[in-house]
Amino acid sequence: MNMFSKKKEEIDEKYLKKGATQIKNGDIDIAVDNQKEIDDKINNSGALRKYTELGKVMFGMLKDYRKGVYKDIPWFSIAAIAFVLLYVLNPLDIVPDFLPGIGYIDDFALLTITIRFIETDLHKYLDWKLEEE
Repeated sequence: MNMFSKKKEEIDEKYLKKGATQIKNGDIDIAVDNQKEIDDKINNSGALRKYTELGKVMFGMLKDYRKGVYKDIPWFSIAAIAFVLLYVLNPLDIVPDFLPGIGYIDDFALLTITIRFIETDLHKYLDWKLEEE
């Protein structure tokens, strides 16, 4: 079953946890390799634009984790970031992005839930980045 099945599901913490458990190391590579497309989508959709800077932080964390220079993060947080970024990339997720006005509501909701789950890890990563400079 595709992790973004078209079956009617509610975007909530349970959905995030289920999706994050399906993430594999290769999915991190896919998310990082599609950074430009994901950044463009976030920057060009009014509803998601508020996540522009957080998206950059999440991509930085994934890249540093993948390179092995930052490991002080639970796998769930890495998997949740990869899952939400791949979800945002997918134009045919639960609410298709081409639907005017509502197409990004599910992306926005899932980003909000994910950030709430990983907020402490984001702060720890930013503190680590400051120390590294």
